[in-house]
Amino acid sequence: MKKSLILAALVLMSAGCFAQKNPLVKKAKGYIMAETPDFSAARSTIAEALEAEPSAEAYYWAGMIGYQEMTQENYGQMMGKGINQVKVGLAVEESYDYWLKADELATAMTLDKKGREVMVDPKTHANITKKMLEYYKQQELVKYGVYLNEQRDFEGAFQAFQKHIAIPDLPMMQDPKLQKEMPRDTIYTQYKYYAAIFAVQSERHEDAIAILEQLKDGDFEAISTNQFLYQEYVAINDTAKFVETLQNAVVRFPQEPWFLQNLINYYIYSGQEQTAVEYLSQAIEREPNVAQYHLIKGNLNENLGNYDAAMADFDNALKVDPTLADAVAGKGRVYYNQAVKLNEAAALISDNKEYKKALDEMNEVFRQSLPYFEEAHRMNPEDRAYMQILKGLYYRFHMDAKYEEISEKLNNL
Repeated sequence: MKKSLILAALVLMSAGCFAQKNPLVKKAKGYIMAETPDFSAARSTIAEALEAEPSAEAYYWAGMIGYQEMTQENYGQMMGKGINQVKVGLAVEESYDYWLKADELATAMTLDKKGREVMVDPKTHANITKKMLEYYKQQELVKYGVYLNEQRDFEGAFQAFQKHIAIPDLPMMQDPKLQKEMPRDTIYTQYKYYAAIFAVQSERHEDAIAILEQLKDGDFEAISTNQFLYQEYVAINDTAKFVETLQNAVVRFPQEPWFLQNLINYYIYSGQEQTAVEYLSQAIEREPNVAQYHLIKGNLNENLGNYDAAMADFDNALKVDPTLADAVAGKGRVYYNQAVKLNEAAALISDNKEYKKALDEMNEVFRQSLPYFEEAHRMNPEDRAYMQILKGLYYRFHMDAKYEEISEKLNNL
């Protein structure tokens, strides 16, 4: 019982300390509220006050210095004077940070004289929430962030916007009445998006990802949000997440080829060509009139050795776009590469008769490729790759005049 009484006495003593007024705070308040405020003296005095007694009241008035400085600048602008946007922005951020600490101390719980658990300083807490709501409604941090973006200070712009969009989520702002004053509307979402862009521009990848993940399923700038999210996962080498992002976006935005193209490129370069073919098949089902889809699918099927499928793909590409030289060359390449493989196999044959037969078969397949490359060259006469293949084929078949002609063209490129 005696121990409990001693504890209660200590608690009451602590509560009494919070209630006491720090004379340095009062002095700083005088500098702030004077007809001609002395913000420099106020900051110096409040620093002493915080060192002597870091109370909720002291931190609150530390924040009020920046608040009053911001108010003075805004009033000057209303009266036709210029405004120092940097001074205003820094003042708002300074007060914001001080008030976070002030509220942490103000909302700590203690026991009153009747032994009931109460807030240390409810009045200060109420004052801070009013000021934070004012900042949110007047969009002081947004204004500063826009200014910093114009100065290409993307890191600073991110910090300003992040502080603004954080206000509705602050523990101190969770009263239902306050929440009604801060709807998560389109404007809020827009500012969140800009914060993400500033994070991207300042290479704050984790911060950018955190915000973009919150926005990716929404309707505001949905396509670019998912594109940025993919790129941020690429930046931190998180393959699983950037593939997941692309896969989800391919389903959600079937009309946007960017996601599918990047997903297919990933599967191609990671050696998963069959998976790439499957995704292309899905894309073609949705958009059969995109010639490039058929062309790429043909290239992949050729690489996989699915020659009949590749020829069909190239034919489909040409049905959509008869001027697609790469599709014509693709058909020629199917024959050409098969002939190369026949040549490799012939080199292993020791029997002269069988070897000659294999060579004849190989040359016949090479010959089948020739008209396709000639047609592709006619359609796109500046393509060096077509000309190089034609030069080799003309040489193989002793077509001297055409060989000289194509050689001269190559030399003149």
